[in-house]
Amino acid sequence: MQSGRHEEAVATFSEVIRRKPVFAEGWNKRATVHYLAGDYQRSLADCEEVLKRNPFHFGALSGYGQIYFRLEQYDKAIAYWRRALEVNPNMPGVESNIRNAEELLAKQRGRAI
Repeated sequence: MQSGRHEEAVATFSEVIRRKPVFAEGWNKRATVHYLAGDYQRSLADCEEVLKRNPFHFGALSGYGQIYFRLEQYDKAIAYWRRALEVNPNMPGVESNIRNAEELLAKQRGRAI
């Protein structure tokens, strides 16, 4: 995954999912690979599977935020990042992401914060 061999990584995590579909982390890792490959729709679908298995998976919640941020859907990004912080308040990077997204959302709506 980290070496950029996305197809191989997807295949590996797909096999993990096939063998152990209840294991949320297999879905989460595949969601991450899809995100890194720029396939945001598949990443969103895998994040949904993670949350079906573990509704408190702050990595997937934060991942949703990252995807929606990339899609310039800042309101959704902020909502998911806030949910992630409810689960794990010790994520200063997420707090920074929220502030950044709030500024961009205000610009999208034509007003300054």
